Amino acid sequence: MDFRLTEEQQALRDTARQFAQTEMPAVAKELEEKDEAISKEWLKRYAEMGFLGINVAPELGGLGLGNLEALIVLEEFAKVSPAVAFPIFESSVGPIRAVEHFAGSELAKSVVPKVCAGEIVCAVAMSEPDAGTALTDLKTRAVLDGDHYILNGQKRWCSGGGHSDSYVVYTKLSDEPGAKGIGALYVEKDRDGVSFGPRERLMGFRGIPSADIFFEEVRVPKENLIVPAGGFRKLMEAFDLERCGNSTMCLGIAQAALDQALDYVQERKAFGKELVEFQAVQMKLAEMALKVEASRLLIWRAAQNAEDGLPSILDSSLAKCFSNEMVREVTGAALQVMGGYGYAKEYGMEQRMRDGWGWGIAGGAIDIQKINIASALVGRRFNQRA
Repeated sequence: MDFRLTEEQQALRDTARQFAQTEMPAVAKELEEKDEAISKEWLKRYAEMGFLGINVAPELGGLGLGNLEALIVLEEFAKVSPAVAFPIFESSVGPIRAVEHFAGSELAKSVVPKVCAGEIVCAVAMSEPDAGTALTDLKTRAVLDGDHYILNGQKRWCSGGGHSDSYVVYTKLSDEPGAKGIGALYVEKDRDGVSFGPRERLMGFRGIPSADIFFEEVRVPKENLIVPAGGFRKLMEAFDLERCGNSTMCLGIAQAALDQALDYVQERKAFGKELVEFQAVQMKLAEMALKVEASRLLIWRAAQNAEDGLPSILDSSLAKCFSNEMVREVTGAALQVMGGYGYAKEYGMEQRMRDGWGWGIAGGAIDIQKINIASALVGRRFNQRA
């Protein structure tokens, strides 16, 4: 068991770090201030650098590397901001991987290369007004009518809602109860009957648009079927990889917070000496570093155990749960160490805290991950409805 990166992985990390640290800070600042998504011009630049679809098969436009390599790159961009990292997230661990893994080859060949080339953005549409944590309660429904599905329903909390070009839509496809009736369709933004609500105004995640999506008698070609009714388990397997991406967003934010705090305490003086000379500050720094490194190891283990496939629910839930709690603790400690400067918008630490908090809500709340962990440990699912 070797915990060191290979020379190739180190080179990839260094390339991503150099690009992210030199090219993206000004872009991240603008996205935060304007609350706008990154432009298609930048997506094209990402694609040229090979940062989109890092772990996607070469025949579908990706680099064909592993999940670990994709997460290494994602972390470097997440250190700058989730908004500039989000296209990498969506293309490497997001819903497009469900299209790659489970959709028919024609659909995959027509969609995935466009995402890897930065031509389109694909988001996932899962949650609904009355179905978030209890996802199998969703009401969005698609009925087969000849060569098309007729799709009706509403989605909420869709990161990319209203901005993305297409959506992987979780929907009821049969009358079977619960998960047995759920599958997924690929739905383009410009189809008749697709509309969007007003932009959500969130505590963090600025630069990652979110809005309700409405489907009214939307005709979706049956070739756009990703998984049929009863395929909910497959969708959740793909989502286990997205949880690793969620965890890595937390890791990147926390590492950046630790790095900034380290610089600050070696520059700032109080009572005639650097803050780092105080034992209380040393303890905080050590605790922050412990949590960041533990998070990275859990994420990398999940990715490595999956090799080039999809991680287990246990590995991904352990990584997500720990990282979600870790980023809140580390950014909070870093903000406290920096005092008034940490609380000031100018220095960016308060943004890291706001952005970090959201990842423990997105992609399955922290407590749900703990239930997943307990279920995996005892080898059975728990009925939350009983």
